[in-house]
Amino acid sequence: MNTAPTLVMIPCFAGAPWQLNQLTGLQDRPMRTLRLPDDVRELETLADFIVDQVKDLKSYVLVGDSYGAVSSIAVATRRPKGLKGLVLSGGFAKSPITSPLLKALAALAPFFPGPFYRQTTLRIHAAQLASSFDKEGEIPWSARKSRAFFLKETPHKAYVNRIRSIETVNYTDLLKNIDVPTLILTPEEDKLIGEEAAGVLLKGIQGSQEVILPRSGHMFRFSHPGAYSREISRFLEQASL
Repeated sequence: MNTAPTLVMIPCFAGAPWQLNQLTGLQDRPMRTLRLPDDVRELETLADFIVDQVKDLKSYVLVGDSYGAVSSIAVATRRPKGLKGLVLSGGFAKSPITSPLLKALAALAPFFPGPFYRQTTLRIHAAQLASSFDKEGEIPWSARKSRAFFLKETPHKAYVNRIRSIETVNYTDLLKNIDVPTLILTPEEDKLIGEEAAGVLLKGIQGSQEVILPRSGHMFRFSHPGAYSREISRFLEQASL
């Protein structure tokens, strides 16, 4: 008897576990999620943590969103035995921080906790996550909601550590090591990550496929969870997972 692999949902930069009940297209599949540790500064250390979290599973699919996608890539390049598939949404293989404003903010963030973090850093970050389609979502979204989410879930220490973990990382040359069916799920509009990042993943991961979710932005897991999860379900069925 074949048993479906467990879908392991890896959090975005905020670090909070996924709301699995919102993924209406995947409710017939085994799922689990986790919270990212606040004190990890290296992606390879985070990959160690994720591997430890799935050690009880004989087979699993990593579903990584944004920062969770690059974390999942860090795991997948190791070719762990139980990994059967990979879903990368809004993901990247190297730091997407290219604008001078965001680079300056990343440099200043460690030195300014408290009000600066809450009122300036998170406002700018949330503005970069926003898209013109957010209000059309199944769950209408906004920069205000993104900032509130980070305020609730992401201590300053965790924010700084995650920024540091991606500053110099680059998995581009290691993407060829990924040998499982891979879906690259991309929003139509993503000003934080940009169009090039998905192309790098598509070119680097042999046999990968991309689906662009129409009229969605970087926060599409939050604003369009039904459509998002149905695309994952289609991919899993096509890959016989």
